[in-house]
Amino acid sequence: MFAQNNNNKEGRNNLSSNYKFMSEINITPFVDVMLVLLVIFMVTAPMLEHGIKVHLPTAAAHAIKSPEKTIVVSINGSREVYINALKVGLPTLTSKLRAIYKNRTDKEIFLKADSSIPYGVVIRVMAAVKMAGISKIGMVTNNPILIKR
Repeated sequence: MFAQNNNNKEGRNNLSSNYKFMSEINITPFVDVMLVLLVIFMVTAPMLEHGIKVHLPTAAAHAIKSPEKTIVVSINGSREVYINALKVGLPTLTSKLRAIYKNRTDKEIFLKADSSIPYGVVIRVMAAVKMAGISKIGMVTNNPILIKR
């Protein structure tokens, strides 16, 4: 905290003449505290995402039906393309989707593809969906936790 002043011409051993204040700040403790806080936040952040278990009450009411049916484009292992259960060819997929979504307000669709399908085939189907003017594409996958091995 004090530094010795060697410019004492009179040779006095006085504390005020031999030492002066240092104006530098030691940031090492500050960095140590910040690193500890960072580790604490990194450990606790994943716990905050899961939330609290709540047992919800059951009701006898029926589910509310949405006015627009969800559209799912599927590609099976034989590379056949389906809109829900209707088999369509890749060249006609864009025009059929444009007709389906012509009067819809939500431009959202789900895409299911067999895991054996090459990436390029899935990208071509996604491009056809985008050309139909559909801005939101959801990919349907299996939940790995629920798959029994």
